[in-house]
Amino acid sequence: MLHLRMIVPPDRTEAVVELIGRTVGTAHLAVLPGAARDPSGDLVLCDVAREAGDELLHGLRELRLDQDGSIAVENIDLSMSERADTAEEDAPGEGADAVLWEQLATSTHEESTLSFTYLAFMLLATMIAACGVVLDNAILIVGAMAVGPEFGPLAGVCTAIVKRAPRLAVRSLMALLVGFLAAIAATTAFSLLMDWMGLFSREQLDAERPQTAFIWQPDPFSFVVALLAGAAGTLSLTSSKAGALVGVAISVTTVPAAANAAVALSYGEVGQTGGSVQQLLLNLLGIMLAGTLTLLAQKWLWETQRGKVKRRLRRG
Repeated sequence: MLHLRMIVPPDRTEAVVELIGRTVGTAHLAVLPGAARDPSGDLVLCDVAREAGDELLHGLRELRLDQDGSIAVENIDLSMSERADTAEEDAPGEGADAVLWEQLATSTHEESTLSFTYLAFMLLATMIAACGVVLDNAILIVGAMAVGPEFGPLAGVCTAIVKRAPRLAVRSLMALLVGFLAAIAATTAFSLLMDWMGLFSREQLDAERPQTAFIWQPDPFSFVVALLAGAAGTLSLTSSKAGALVGVAISVTTVPAAANAAVALSYGEVGQTGGSVQQLLLNLLGIMLAGTLTLLAQKWLWETQRGKVKRRLRRG
């Protein structure tokens, strides 16, 4: 269940209450006239099943409540109420399958912002991966994958395509481009420093690396894994199964490929640099393609299911 707290201009309170009343899956409606001070208005509270949340939020935005008032949404971890149980039963579909497009757009917008924190994580992850590449250490590679923040902008691109939001697409692509270019440049300098300190060497890079050689040798499986990871990552963002995102992060070769490219570049290894860049681009393309197709499929399935429920209710 979701809890909605709304500040409503008095002239729209009746319309909001009517909208909540006709939305299948709502419960616990409360109206406090004149309770809000900034902005001034009525305070309206209600609970709604997650699977009905997107429809209600869309209706509230059509009433311009996001511009002239306020809409706050919170997840309810525990609700002991028969009315809430009934609301969830009446709402179409399952809560875990529901997509809150407003929440997805907001979260991907935040995750795709080119901030100092984003760049710091990108640089640190790539440097950790560089150590893993030179030492042929799979544990360091996995750790770097988990630290990398690149899935946020990738999800932003997918969301922008489905929602036709060009500004989000530009923001996300800029975060990816600047992030990886900065990471490769910084890691190249880091590699030169480590070489000067005697901790990195060309011999280590050119030696047989059974644990990490795949990073600069892309093959069809690289694209297959990227497709699967893109679909899984998108599902974890749109559902309540966010824990799966960690598994997605450590299954794609984006940050390690950037790291291998940087280390190889510092030693003038054109072959490894080119192979690593190909691996990076292949993974990025696979994730974005699968993520976009997954969102489109979810949107179609959810609209189809919701349409069936509405037709059944009209017949009833």
